[in-house]
Amino acid sequence: MKHLLPSRIRHKLNGWIVISGIGALAALLPSLYILTGLLRRPSENWAHIQEYMLFNYAWESLLLTGGTVAATVVAGTSLAWLTTAYDFPLRRFLSFAFVLPLAIPPYIAAYTYGSMLSYTGSVQTFMRNTLGWSVDQRYFNIMSMEGAIWIFSLFLFPYVYLITRTFLEKHSASFIENARLLGGHPVSNFFRIVLPLSQGAIAGGASLVAFEVLNDYGVSKHFGISTFTAAIFKTWFGMYDVDSAIRLSGLLMSFIIGLFIAERWMRRRRRYHLPVNRSTPLRRMRLGRVSGGIAATVGIIITLLSFFIPVAQLAVWAVWTYDDVWNDRFFRMIGNTLGVSAAAAALLMVLAVIAANASRTWRSGITLVSSKLLSMGYSIPGAVLSIGVLAVFISLDKRLAGVYEAMGFGANKLVLSMSLIMLVFAYIIRFLAVGFNAVDAGYDRIGERYSEASRMLGHGVTATFFKVELPLIKGAVLTGGILAFLEIVKELPLTLLLRPFNFDTLATKAYQYASDEQIHQAAIPSLIIILLGVIAVCIYQWMGRRGST
Repeated sequence: MKHLLPSRIRHKLNGWIVISGIGALAALLPSLYILTGLLRRPSENWAHIQEYMLFNYAWESLLLTGGTVAATVVAGTSLAWLTTAYDFPLRRFLSFAFVLPLAIPPYIAAYTYGSMLSYTGSVQTFMRNTLGWSVDQRYFNIMSMEGAIWIFSLFLFPYVYLITRTFLEKHSASFIENARLLGGHPVSNFFRIVLPLSQGAIAGGASLVAFEVLNDYGVSKHFGISTFTAAIFKTWFGMYDVDSAIRLSGLLMSFIIGLFIAERWMRRRRRYHLPVNRSTPLRRMRLGRVSGGIAATVGIIITLLSFFIPVAQLAVWAVWTYDDVWNDRFFRMIGNTLGVSAAAAALLMVLAVIAANASRTWRSGITLVSSKLLSMGYSIPGAVLSIGVLAVFISLDKRLAGVYEAMGFGANKLVLSMSLIMLVFAYIIRFLAVGFNAVDAGYDRIGERYSEASRMLGHGVTATFFKVELPLIKGAVLTGGILAFLEIVKELPLTLLLRPFNFDTLATKAYQYASDEQIHQAAIPSLIIILLGVIAVCIYQWMGRRGST
């Protein structure tokens, strides 16, 4: 087969590139199955869905996503600018604390705040019994579209904050310092210099927020919002209409692809180049006593609402329900979560390293397309991706029916479709972009001079990688693995749909407790997820200071 290729391609082709191409094709198969579902003949239910439900699904999804993106852009950009450009009391603590909400999945926050603010929750109970206040239920009812936007904004703004802050710290100093020297007012500098300069970073963070909202199922289900993801679950498991679920998934994926292309186009259009090779950090201006106190107070309120208050409430509930929840089955569930997440993250990082090295070794249209295909999985909601993955594995099981019968499993046995292999495969496709982007950034940081020197000394691609490149990018590989592990632990829709029978993880158990109105029992699995998230955030921040990410 290889000798049929042109000599120029044959010269460049190696195992790294072949494996990367196979991975890209595997990642593409579920998406192709879903998109081709739009071309198939619709089911009988589709006419009813299209006439009475489709507009509502699209409108509520758009409203939820647009409201969350707008709120997170305002909050994340403002806080990034505040902690980057100004010095005030508790700035160092707050600059780290603003990242902590990433450790709390929005669906856990929704269960927690929904119960806390209910009539029998801790907030209203304290106000009635201790303070003697009569409260109006309208001010505490967050089980609505506005409440969902508030929850998402409070726990997803760190995406915009972190990316924008990193950009401002590393790439904005010369422009902002020049504006200050020319006598520009701080507010004018922010709108005329900072916002246009950081549009690409803001768009990157906002796109991640949009993908997270569109992927959500727990918040939408708990708050009764008819988003596309909730509709896919309802059509699949409520109406038992897989064809209509595939069609809904195809429509949502088409919108996601458009959003993905628009975000990439905006980043390409907004590129700024520094006049020097090495940027200097931005000099922070000291705020006055009053303005500094206001900044610190606002920061404390945000961190309390977005991390410390829900964690404290979960800790109280965990004490109440410890005897009911903490048992041998719970230990087995923790083992399930850690085992499948670690296995998927390890395999994911191996493929991410291979793909990043292949795109670095052979810069061509083929490797560029492969890297983009590998990166698109993160933008596909878990409910959508799960349908495509399930269809691919069922088709594979049908093709292997003869093999199964020869092995004694039976002719019609679904072996791969009922195993953890399918779930791990889906995790890899969904979160491969997390590991790939981390490794690719590590490669960009070390440049090519070390690799070129190794090759000039006679080492091949593989020897160069293990002897030269891997020691230099090991921090980026570790960071990508940690972030991918955390994302897999938190993932809910994909796990709910593709897990084998009687296989529970921390995320699915917390969801089951909440769905059964046992919010307090969901505290312990939720706290363990948050603890793993906090550890991951701390490692990420520590390695970022060391320059390893």
